[in-house]
Amino acid sequence: MGETGRLDLETLTRLVDDGEIETIVTAFADLYGRLVGKRITGHFFLEEIARGGMHVCDYLLACDMEMDPTPGYAFTSWDTGYGDFRCLPDLGTLRRAAWLDRSAIVLCDALGEERDDLVPVAPRSILRRQLERADERGLQPHMGSELEFFLFRETYQSAGEKGYRELVTSQRYVEDYHVLSSTFAEPVIGSIRRLVDASAIPVEFSKGEWGPGQHEINLRYAPALEMADRHVIYKLAAKEIAAQQGAALTFMAKWDQRFAGNSLHIHLSLTDAEGTPVFAGDQPMLGMPVSASDTFRFVLGGMLEHAQELSLFFAPTVNSYKRYVEGTFAPTRVAYSYDNRTVGFRVVGHGPSLRVECRIPGADANPYLAYAALIAAALDGIEHQRDPGPVFSGDAYSAEGLPEVPTSLPAAISALDQSAFARKVFSDPVIDHMLHFARTEQACFASSVTDFERARYFERI
Repeated sequence: MGETGRLDLETLTRLVDDGEIETIVTAFADLYGRLVGKRITGHFFLEEIARGGMHVCDYLLACDMEMDPTPGYAFTSWDTGYGDFRCLPDLGTLRRAAWLDRSAIVLCDALGEERDDLVPVAPRSILRRQLERADERGLQPHMGSELEFFLFRETYQSAGEKGYRELVTSQRYVEDYHVLSSTFAEPVIGSIRRLVDASAIPVEFSKGEWGPGQHEINLRYAPALEMADRHVIYKLAAKEIAAQQGAALTFMAKWDQRFAGNSLHIHLSLTDAEGTPVFAGDQPMLGMPVSASDTFRFVLGGMLEHAQELSLFFAPTVNSYKRYVEGTFAPTRVAYSYDNRTVGFRVVGHGPSLRVECRIPGADANPYLAYAALIAAALDGIEHQRDPGPVFSGDAYSAEGLPEVPTSLPAAISALDQSAFARKVFSDPVIDHMLHFARTEQACFASSVTDFERARYFERI
C-alpha cells in the first residue's frame, strides 16, 4: 500500500493537466538544513525540470543565515564569480504538499554545472556518500527523527517586532503528555499531523513536551535518506501550517534559558541487504535486559569513540550548546545505557526492534549531516571492532570520569578540525567547508552586542 500523497510523473502529469496541481516546490537543503529553491509551474516542471534539473547560484552552499555571500570558501567566491550548479529532482521524493494550495514538492541533488557528479559539500551529497559506504558493506541504515519545538501565540511578524522577547507560548505550564493541555493546541498541532501525513510523510503521534508550549510530532522511521528528506519537509510544513493559523513555532535548540531545549533524538538501526535486522543477536549485553549481535556492540563503540569530534554535525550553531544543561533531559556526557534519558546514547527496543537513540543533537541540526556522522561512526566501529566498554547505569549528570559533550561551538570546531577520522571519511574539502561555515557563525556571534551585555554593563560599568 502506497503512502498517501506520494506522486510519480504519470500521476503528476494528470493532476497538472486537470488543474489539481499548479505549482511544484523544487528545493534542496542548504548547510543549515533549510529548504531553498524555486516554485515552478506544473507544465514547465514536466517539460523542462523533471529530467533536466534547474540552475541555482552556488553561493547557496556558501552563505550565512542572512544570505550574505561569505568570503573564504574554497568551493565558490567572488573570485570565481559565484556561478551555478544544477539541482536535479530526485523523483522518488515527489509528493503532494498538502498544506499548500494545489502544490507538490520535490527535493533535489546538487550536481556540477557541466557534469553529473554530486557537489561534495551539499548536505544531501554528504549523506549519500556515507550510505554508499554502508552499502559497500551490505548494510542499510534506517533512521527515525524525534523533533521538539515550542509553539507560540504569536505570528512570526509579531515575534520579530518584539525582538523575540517576552513571547507568549501556547501554554503557560509544562504540558508533558497532558492530553487536556495539548487539546488547546490541537488546531495547529492537529493540522500539522494531518497535512504532513497527507504529504507522504507518515506521522505516528503528537504529544505535549517538557516545556510550556513545547510539542513533539513523531514521524515513521524510514531508510536514512528518505527519513532525512521527510525531516526537512516536515520542518518547513510545520512552520508554514502554524503561520497559516496566525501562530509561530521554533526549532531553536534553546529559545529561552528558563525552559528545556528542543531536542532531535535520532534512532538508528541497520539491516542487511535483504532487510534483516543485524542488531538482534544471542549475546547477552551485561547490565541490559537485551541480547545483541557483535555488530550492535561495535556500532555503539564507534559512536562513543567519535561523538565528541563529530559534535559539530549534531550542534551547528552558537545556540546549540546552550541546550546542554544538567537535569533537562539534554545529555552532557558521552555514555550508553539501556532506557536511560541522562546519557548521550540510549539503547531501546528488543530483538528486531533493538536500536540506538542518539540524544545529543538539537532540533536545529541538519539531519543529512547528523545522520551522516552517526553512520560514519557506526561503520568505523564495525570496521575496527570497537568495544563500547561497560554499560553505564545511574545518573550520568552526576557521574565522574565520563567524556563530556562539547560545551561551545569553538570547542566543537577545534575537535572537528583535529579529527583525522573525520577528514578520512568525509574528505578534507568537506570538513574544511563545514569548519569555515561554523567559524563564520562564531565570528558573527562574537561581534554582536547582546541584551545580556546591555543589561549588565550599560549603566553600571
